[in-house]
Amino acid sequence: MKYLIQILFACVILGIGSGFYVKSQVNELRGDQILGVTVLFTVFILFPLFIYHRSKGKKMSDYMFTKENLDKMTNKDNKYPDNQ
Repeated sequence: MKYLIQILFACVILGIGSGFYVKSQVNELRGDQILGVTVLFTVFILFPLFIYHRSKGKKMSDYMFTKENLDKMTNKDNKYPDNQ
């Protein structure tokens, strides 16, 4: 999965570079189309794969605002009085 994401990221960089090159040298409309497709590919394919890869195996409840986590943050139970 890691290598797939790296290859897709390299393709995105190449797409952006070729889009700006085509836009400045060949055809402005075609360059805009290449940039647009590259951005859509990044948002709908690369980012979800990256987020899935990075969050796999983690507990999502640790990152949510639940009553327990809010109590830990506000330190209502005074477990650590030295931090204040």
